[in-house]
Amino acid sequence: MTTSPTTAPGTTAELGDLDVEFAASLPGLGPLTSFRLARIEGARGLYSLRSRGDEVRLFLVDPATVVADYRPRITAGMRGEVGADEDAVRLFVVANPSEEGVFVNLRAPVLINARTGSAAQLIFEDTSYPLRAQLGTA
Repeated sequence: MTTSPTTAPGTTAELGDLDVEFAASLPGLGPLTSFRLARIEGARGLYSLRSRGDEVRLFLVDPATVVADYRPRITAGMRGEVGADEDAVRLFVVANPSEEGVFVNLRAPVLINARTGSAAQLIFEDTSYPLRAQLGTA
């Protein structure tokens, strides 16, 4: 496995439903770590991430389907957090619908091992990636 940084692979291949397990709970969602990822029919690249007890539902979106030129650098160490090689890792961003539009968090993407469901949320210190980027704006 290479240790040099690589550009995040495009995640254009749709995933099927998948049980997802985070090693640590997502910020603000403690102590939840077990989720079910499910494709939302009719919306390319959009998924629901629902906690096992249905207490919480988030929306994840494949950034390749909604954000031009979003290619964060994902290192081998980051992929190692989910036990995935470049072929198995999938990158998603959290989408937040509101009355003002849909916003995505580009600074804290979610990595998921498409084979095992192991997952981690990355937090980039690079401030060029916004916490709230509105979709559909220039």
